[in-house]
Amino acid sequence: MRAIIPVAGLGSRLKPHTYSIPKVLLNVGGKPILGHIIDKLISEDINKATFVIGHLGEMIKEYVTSTYPELQADFVEQREMEGLGHAIYMAIPTIDEKEVFIILGDTVFDVNLKEVFKNKITALGVKSVDDPSRFGVAVMANGYIEKLIEKPQTFISKLALVGLYYIADFEVLKKSLINLVENNIRTKGELQLTDALQNMIECGEKITTFPVEGWYDCGKPETLLSTNKHILDQRSTHKTYEGVVIKHPVFIDSEAVIENSIIGPYATIGKGSVIKNSIIINSIIGSKAEVNKALLENSIIGNNSSIKGSYKRLNSGDSSEIDFY
Repeated sequence: MRAIIPVAGLGSRLKPHTYSIPKVLLNVGGKPILGHIIDKLISEDINKATFVIGHLGEMIKEYVTSTYPELQADFVEQREMEGLGHAIYMAIPTIDEKEVFIILGDTVFDVNLKEVFKNKITALGVKSVDDPSRFGVAVMANGYIEKLIEKPQTFISKLALVGLYYIADFEVLKKSLINLVENNIRTKGELQLTDALQNMIECGEKITTFPVEGWYDCGKPETLLSTNKHILDQRSTHKTYEGVVIKHPVFIDSEAVIENSIIGPYATIGKGSVIKNSIIINSIIGSKAEVNKALLENSIIGNNSSIKGSYKRLNSGDSSEIDFY
């Protein structure tokens, strides 16, 4: 089986961080978002993947090829942001498997995929949400999807598509994607994957759903921090430092320097960072950042940043330099 992972988005809601680093390479729980996704795929015996890249795509290519040499990775460029359907269409030349698993690049998930794959029926991951207007939604009938609607303005279903798509026969989806592109079928100005899937249903394809309770969005600062908390609840480092109080769970890279500080709970400290005389709570500190005499809570500090001063709440991008007096 091959995975398709669209990672071409600009990550506008995570600026200023995404000016200098792709959204999927932001650190959460001790490694890039994309790293958590790839680890999950490999654990499920998916060893082929196509990455649809765009903004800062070379950084993604470098990360994948250097960190996961065991993964057979292909990269295609989506130069125009024409929608998720267009992104999957761009991946068509690399598909050499009948079965395909599509996963959005900004989503950390916890699902037993082997249970999803064993039935050999196309299935979409769904979660019941209170505000379905922000998602594509599925309307069910007799155990199968009757209709898919992208971001409905009136209530029709609470089953939101969460960005996990198992396609039992990619050739069927391929025909629908080609039809979508050649006939310029758009919803809300974009070529939508949900429209291609709806076309499959109308052509007689049976599509079902599978529940996704462990779904963690990384698309906004607040959800990135929330996902960081979830990951740290599953894994926490236990190294001790003289003169430092650690309140678990935390992730502290082995190459970080911590002095006279309180770290945690729910703090991620990146590689090569230096933390002195500070308190870090529910925050993500990037690689090679310096924090001195600061109390940071609910903050995201970019790589190579320098933070000195007093209590603040921050969302600073890479290479920032901020002094509080």
